[in-house]
Amino acid sequence: MSEENLSGAPASGLRERKKQETLRRITEAGLKLFSTDGYEATTLDAIAAEAGISRRTFFHYFKSKDDILLSLQRGLGETLAAAVLAQPAGKSPVETVRDAQLTLVAPYSPRELLALDRLMRSSEAVQARKQAGYVHDEALLYDALRKRWPERSETALRLVAMLSIGIVRLSLDVWSSSGGERPLAEHLKEAFDALPAACDA
Repeated sequence: MSEENLSGAPASGLRERKKQETLRRITEAGLKLFSTDGYEATTLDAIAAEAGISRRTFFHYFKSKDDILLSLQRGLGETLAAAVLAQPAGKSPVETVRDAQLTLVAPYSPRELLALDRLMRSSEAVQARKQAGYVHDEALLYDALRKRWPERSETALRLVAMLSIGIVRLSLDVWSSSGGERPLAEHLKEAFDALPAACDA
């Protein structure tokens, strides 16, 4: 007989929900303290206390406070790859990636996204690991493009993946430096629209 509690719910499911709830509390506690006290000044002990857990429990979920911020970026490459595969047929690889990216940024709150971006930029260590994450995202995007267009050359699709992730980085930089005055989606669209002329320059 499977392990269940008195309510009949599987214990494994309850444990998973408890883990997710603890993960959420730690993440929210970290973001709150980063915003109020500053990233560098925030300690692991302070995050643990704010989340109502022990320091030991913290390390069951994150290796460092850097990982709290980076966990919010983790999975973006997989999400973009899935969005590319879900795009309708009849478009070029560049158009497909552009439309996938525009779809993904639409639900995000500009204020929350800008605050998160500034937090990440406040730490050189987080920035370095974030840049490494772009390499991972590029590889995942290339794999998705190969699935959609197996007949295209490897070089061409690698270029699309590299340029597309480069556009994300450029758009985020311009958007962040301007204080988010215009929607991030506009910067992304402008950068993709400028790509043909830039390649001819």
